[in-house]
Amino acid sequence: MKFKNALVALAAFASFSAAQAMEKISIAATPVPHAEILEYIKPSLHERGIDLDVRVFTDYVQPNIQVDQKRMHANFFQHQPYLTNFNDGRGTRLVSIAGIHIEPFGGYSSRIKHIDELAERATVAIPNDPTNGGRALLLLQQQGLITLKPEAGITATPRDIAENPKRLRFRELEAATLPRVLNQVDLALINTNYALEAGLRPSEDALFIEGAESPYVNILVVHADNADNASLQKLADTLRTEEVRRFIKEKYQGAVVPAF
Repeated sequence: MKFKNALVALAAFASFSAAQAMEKISIAATPVPHAEILEYIKPSLHERGIDLDVRVFTDYVQPNIQVDQKRMHANFFQHQPYLTNFNDGRGTRLVSIAGIHIEPFGGYSSRIKHIDELAERATVAIPNDPTNGGRALLLLQQQGLITLKPEAGITATPRDIAENPKRLRFRELEAATLPRVLNQVDLALINTNYALEAGLRPSEDALFIEGAESPYVNILVVHADNADNASLQKLADTLRTEEVRRFIKEKYQGAVVPAF
């Protein structure tokens, strides 16, 4: 009996020690596809001694604030142009430690079936944050709908439009709200994560969409002080495995493209 009790005590101690050894990583993510990808890798990380706590956000500001203030360890929702603009504007010290995937940006409409049908003085909704707004305008320029001033870069705004043959009218709105106003405008430029959340199928529903060569790779972001943290590097490595590549390709069918 003493031997049996000793075994029970030893097993309990081993279980307690294993629990103690697990390191918890908190990460902020937007729901689709970021949180879904993170939930997928949870079991693999658990095997590597990491308990991943995924917290879902629906905006593009708080995830960066939380990491910069070290309330959370990492975030996964943005591309490098957005991060650079955020750091410059807010004085934050956030860095990318891995590029994971591309979400081709697209133009959607509930009123027309082809971009050639876009009427004069049509209303076009674009994101109101500098980098995604600029990205939308650059995509519209690629479609021949507008011409931007030569000096306009990735943070272009409607004020940088040099030529607007159809006299399009622009509404700048929070990126997350764009799918909800689709029936109120003639055309909306929507981030793929928000399009997916709204039940849109980018590869089928978008009137036009970026190619896979888009430079807007979604990245895993941490505070600069934690860039070399071993556990966060494990997270980055796990996100860039062949298993995750297959998951992204099979689940999102071209709406999300692996960047590794």
